[in-house]
Amino acid sequence: MPTNKISSHPYETLTPDAVLDAIESQGYLSDQRIYPLNSYENRVYQVGIEDAKPLIAKFYRPGRWSSEQIQEEHDFTIELAEQELPIVIPIVDDQGKTLRHWGGFDFSLYTRRGGQAPELDNLDHLEVIGRLMGRIHSIGATKPFKHRPAITIQGFAIDSANFLLESNFLPDTLKVAYQTLSEDLITQLKEHFKNTPAKQIRLHGDCHVGNMLWRDDAPNFVDFDDARTGPAIQDLWMLLSGDRPHQLIQIETILEAYEEFYEFDPRELKLIEPLRTLRLMHYAAWLARRWDDPAFPHTFTWFNTERYWAEHIQTLREQLFALQEEPLKLSSFF
Repeated sequence: MPTNKISSHPYETLTPDAVLDAIESQGYLSDQRIYPLNSYENRVYQVGIEDAKPLIAKFYRPGRWSSEQIQEEHDFTIELAEQELPIVIPIVDDQGKTLRHWGGFDFSLYTRRGGQAPELDNLDHLEVIGRLMGRIHSIGATKPFKHRPAITIQGFAIDSANFLLESNFLPDTLKVAYQTLSEDLITQLKEHFKNTPAKQIRLHGDCHVGNMLWRDDAPNFVDFDDARTGPAIQDLWMLLSGDRPHQLIQIETILEAYEEFYEFDPRELKLIEPLRTLRLMHYAAWLARRWDDPAFPHTFTWFNTERYWAEHIQTLREQLFALQEEPLKLSSFF
């Protein structure tokens, strides 16, 4: 039977039977086949449906986003899909709603869509991605999010550093080093964002290859769970790889296609390393914040060891130097 109570651990009550009950509460008849898919912040399952294609069910982590914030994510993806962009959107129910509720959980349902990760060393793939990102951003720039937050130094760097320093995760032998380094990084980050103002638009927010399914000669964008407000370059820098000459070729390929639909401000290239730094600091704190979720120690076995923290500090030291280096500069602009 459904329960409105969420136990001490957010997903403790989300058993396979509970997942099937939630699906069937929406009028579907399950064939009892259920497969967990790769997802840690939320819980995502492929659920077999009698005489129909399987569904993908996504159960949102309680307490992370409000219902208004989740709905705003859904509305953004539907807005993009209505412009014939290849976006995986939630299924609309008979009442015209995409956000469903059962047993204390918010969840959504999706039609299963197959595909593989794009090849980021393939310039043809990057050109297609760049063109689609330009279209996404041209729509994202038309109006702001009302409920979803922005990418900020406070949320990604300061809050992350404070959490780790106030917790028991950092070894005592490394706390001073981390504190000093994080303070230096935050000072540098403030200067970078102050000196490089950028237009704030609605973004995918987490645009890496794992969130794109390549099919029909194009990427199908999935998982807008981290959709936020921020600079356009946030959705582009994670597409770059290799050494500096390779990254220059990649970014110029992306932007030549991107500019067909949306104007890019080349000054935003100065924000690549600051945004990478925010992501690194936020990721370590995210793992620590979720460590009471049994899925995290089971999956991220390398986390929370003295070696991990020493390597994390070394990575942040390298970022401190990267923040002081010359940013990528385009050989031409379009």
